[in-house]
Amino acid sequence: MGAEQVAERFAELYGAEPEGVWAAPGRVNLIGEHTDYNDGFVMPFALPHQAVAAVSRRDDGVLRLHSEDVEGGIAELRLDALAPQTDQEWTAYPAGVVWALREAGHEVTGADIHLSSTVPTGAGLSSSAALEVVIALALNDLYDLGLQRWRLARLCQRAENVYVGAPTGIMDQTASACCEQGHALFLDTRDLSQQQIPFDLVAEGLRLLVVDTQVKHAHSGGEYGKRRAGCEKGAALLGVDALRDIPYEGLDAALARLGDEEEVIRLVRHVVTEDQRVERAVALLRAGDTRAIGPVLTEGHASLRDDFRISCPELDLVVDTALAAGALGARMTGGGFGGSAIVLAEATDVDTLTKAVEEAFAAADFKAPRVFEAVPSAGARRLV
Repeated sequence: MGAEQVAERFAELYGAEPEGVWAAPGRVNLIGEHTDYNDGFVMPFALPHQAVAAVSRRDDGVLRLHSEDVEGGIAELRLDALAPQTDQEWTAYPAGVVWALREAGHEVTGADIHLSSTVPTGAGLSSSAALEVVIALALNDLYDLGLQRWRLARLCQRAENVYVGAPTGIMDQTASACCEQGHALFLDTRDLSQQQIPFDLVAEGLRLLVVDTQVKHAHSGGEYGKRRAGCEKGAALLGVDALRDIPYEGLDAALARLGDEEEVIRLVRHVVTEDQRVERAVALLRAGDTRAIGPVLTEGHASLRDDFRISCPELDLVVDTALAAGALGARMTGGGFGGSAIVLAEATDVDTLTKAVEEAFAAADFKAPRVFEAVPSAGARRLV
C-alpha cells in the first residue's frame, strides 16, 4: 500500500486524518554476517520493500496499533503497563520502540498507528527492523525529539534485544535508518561510523537477485542466541573485548590458543574471516571492480555453512545451482536457518539463473522460491 492508501485506512480506523505517513525499508546484507554483535564490519543496502506507517499523537498514555498485514482489530496498550518480554505478538515491535524511547527519557504520551509492509517476514530481510525504524522516525518527528538516525537505530536495537527478547546486532536497524539510494552502507558496528559505497549494478550490466527460500526463521529462537554466546565465549577465552579485535593475520595463532574448543574455533574463524571479506569487498567496489566481489560472496556462504553452521538445504541448493548456471557469486544472507540467498549475476543471465533455481527446487520437492531483484534504495523517510 502507498502513502495515500495507508493514510485513508488510518482515517477509516481512527476517525481522523493522520499527522503524517512515514516509511522504512527492509535490507539485504551484501557481506558481513554475524559480525555486527562482534563489533565488526557489515555492508547492507536498503530494499525498495518497506514498512509504511500512518501516525498521530495521543496525550492520554494510550498506544493503539493496527496492521494491514495481520488479522485482527486495533490493539490498545497502556504505556505505563509496557514491560519487556510480556508481548508475544507482532505488537511487541512497535510497542518496544515506544518503551525504549520512554526508558531513554523521551516524553512520548501515546499514539495511534496504522501499518502496512511489503517486506517479506521471516525471509532474512529485516522486516522487524523496518517496523521498528518507521515507528521510531515517526515519533521522533511528531514529538520533536531531535534524535539522529544512528541514535534511533540504537533505540530500536534496544527494543528488539530487551523488549522483544531477540539478541540481534545493530546492523538491521542502522541499514533501515541510514542507507542511501544507489549505495551500500559500510558500517563499523563498534563506533557506528558509516561510509556510503556506490553500488550501481544496473550501470555495470549486473543484477543482484534475492531468492527467498520460503523457509521461515525467527531471531528470537535459541540457535541464534547460541551462536552469539559462543562468540562471546571465544572473545573471553582470547582475552579481547570482541572478536573484532582478533586480526586476520593473527587468526591461526588465536585458534591454536583455543585448544579443543571445536565449536568456538569454528565461530571465531567465521567472524574473523568475514570481517576481512567485508574489507575486501569494500576495496573492490571502490576500485570499480564489482564483478570481483562474486567469489567473496561465495566464500562467505561456505564459511556460514561449514563454520557457523546456519545454512539449510534450500539455501545451499540456491547457491550451488546458481553457481553451476553461471552466477558470479552467491551466498545466504541474514541470520540463517532459512530465509534468503543472494545471487550476483550478469543482467543477461537473470532469466536462465531464475529458471535453474526454480527447477532445482521443484526437483527437490521444496516449496517454490520467491525470486526478485534487489535494488539499492533509500533509507527511512517521511512520505506525507
